[in-house]
Amino acid sequence: MSAALADAFLTSRWRPGPLLRTGTAVLGARPPWLRGAVAAVLRAYRNAPADRPRELAAFLARVGPAGRPVVRRHPVRLRRATPVRVVRMRWDTPRIDDLAALASFLGVDGDHLDWYADRRHLNRHARDERLRHYRYAWLPHRLIEAPKPRLRALQRRLLDDLLGRLPVHPHAHGFVPGRGVHTFAAPHAGQRLVVAMDLAAFFSSVTAARIYGLFRTAGYPEPVAHALTALTTTATPAAVLRGHADSHRAAVLRRPHLPQGAPTSPALANLVAYRLDRRLTGLAARFGLHYTRYADDLAFSGTPGRGEPAHLIAAVTSIAADEGFRVHPRKTRVRGRGDRQRLAGLVVNERPAASREDYDRLRAVLHDAARRGPDAANREGHHDFPAYLRGRVAWVSHRHPARAAKLHRMLAAALGEPSDQAS
Repeated sequence: MSAALADAFLTSRWRPGPLLRTGTAVLGARPPWLRGAVAAVLRAYRNAPADRPRELAAFLARVGPAGRPVVRRHPVRLRRATPVRVVRMRWDTPRIDDLAALASFLGVDGDHLDWYADRRHLNRHARDERLRHYRYAWLPHRLIEAPKPRLRALQRRLLDDLLGRLPVHPHAHGFVPGRGVHTFAAPHAGQRLVVAMDLAAFFSSVTAARIYGLFRTAGYPEPVAHALTALTTTATPAAVLRGHADSHRAAVLRRPHLPQGAPTSPALANLVAYRLDRRLTGLAARFGLHYTRYADDLAFSGTPGRGEPAHLIAAVTSIAADEGFRVHPRKTRVRGRGDRQRLAGLVVNERPAASREDYDRLRAVLHDAARRGPDAANREGHHDFPAYLRGRVAWVSHRHPARAAKLHRMLAAALGEPSDQAS
């Protein structure tokens, strides 16, 4: 009954008289408690919560100031409802008032939207792989959950036209245009001490409830936020988990979470981690340190006092847990100037650069490709080996002119191209 009253109230002018008349029409009578319910609603909501019908219904069902339910049980004689709508957009994102508008935005009809949002939980329970929206592949320490092409296309649309407009924290460097591993590592170059930490199960730790909260914060009405959440999260089927996951990992993957493999997951994880980044930035400032994050990699550096690294690590672990993440205890590293200070594959003792071992390994591969041909040198079976080699050359030679010149010459020889084309 409170849901029927909430829906009906949202069709009315937000004044005592109209709300009383609307409630009377819905109930077929004016019970003594209705006036108090209307007064309580108007005290709680200055304006009609047109984007939050479920919240209004829950409010009506809660206990009132006098310790008694605001709404008493009463038969519903009439139902009235109006489509939800956006009340206020917090950022410059597309206005999507209701599910019909969301379907139009994504270029699908209502039935297809319902199917891809998996409201009947077919993906979670289906034994037939053809009925699932994701394909699953186990790697040594993680599960890749890759959306099938049609769902991936919808997620890509959300990433390009909606999520890309939401602000990320300035110290987040992973999957952010204009930032990357080198900007993540640069503030820590040449520092006396570097502390590197890792967040375990970064994507799967982000629950659907947090994604829903993010979309609601952005201003999307409850039904739209629920659908957007369903399109970007998943619960791993039990058959996929069987025999592969320990109890903790299985519990995390069994609940709706961000899938590692979806194009929307990195951006959503960054957005959800905004408060984590803000708190860790403040923590680093208290210790007089620099802080950056690249996906699940956390880095702190500077000149801490005696005993401070241990206090820093304990504080980071506590803050991460408070924000819904878990620090991987076996991947925390504290390195001084006499050690190799490595962050996300880059050595930062002097400047961010690929290690000498990476450089020598790439030279050996390029030499082998030049001598025996790219196909013979492709021992790891890369789908596009020339593109892989170009990417590795760009990575290892980044901001290192001497390495770049030599590697580009070797790349040209390996691929049988003029040296200027390889660069």
